Amino acid sequence: MFETVKYEVAKGVAWISLNRPDKLNAFTEQLNKEVQQSIKQASRDKEVRCLVITGEGRAFCSGQDLQGVNEDMDHGEVLRRFYNPMVLELYKCNKPVIAAVNGVAAGAGMSLALACDFRLLSDKASFLEAFIHVGLVPDAGNLYFLPKLIGHAKAMELAVLGEKVNAQEAKELGLATKVIPMEKWQDEITAFAERLASMPTAAIAIIKKNLKASWESTLEECLERDAQGQRLAGLTIDHKEGVAAFMQKRKPVFQGK
Repeated sequence: MFETVKYEVAKGVAWISLNRPDKLNAFTEQLNKEVQQSIKQASRDKEVRCLVITGEGRAFCSGQDLQGVNEDMDHGEVLRRFYNPMVLELYKCNKPVIAAVNGVAAGAGMSLALACDFRLLSDKASFLEAFIHVGLVPDAGNLYFLPKLIGHAKAMELAVLGEKVNAQEAKELGLATKVIPMEKWQDEITAFAERLASMPTAAIAIIKKNLKASWESTLEECLERDAQGQRLAGLTIDHKEGVAAFMQKRKPVFQGK
């Protein structure tokens, strides 16, 4: 189905793997398009309740493939045609999305990870705002997500100084949900993803929506959104199952409905 992405679904989890390991999974126009298409496919698939985005080989994604860059290129147009649609597709996904950062995430690769809901890092992983080193600025939503995660001052430091951030530093900054030793990598990523897939994902969708809206809302607007969201959550099958399981002192079995 895809040439630059590996895509498979297992136990409610869609696994999307950037598959250009010999190029450190650097972005090309085709890879941009296929990441966007695979996210859209997972979003529409009723059997999928969680997405994992990762990289084949030793890198997560090293950013733009510079072999496809020339002096006459309109970088803004490249963003509008390829990167921006990819990031927007990810942003509007109402299912939980994990960036499984197995190695370096540089430039637009870092932007991709920032746009996800969770970032699980291997102990060999790192982030790098590589843009400044070639006289460019962070793009693909980078400067939208980064300050929301770590604050304005730290975002400025990373974007301007362009210094590598290792996995432990990323955890301390708040960029990483968890740091995982490589020998436990696949087991822990799978367990985390399957845990999310087994949760009441209809409620998670409302949480995602309300968190996004909160940045540009008054308290009154947030409170009303809480009421609307809770009404919808209260009508779900998962809410009824959760209450029944609590009363019966058993573990709930959620369906994401």
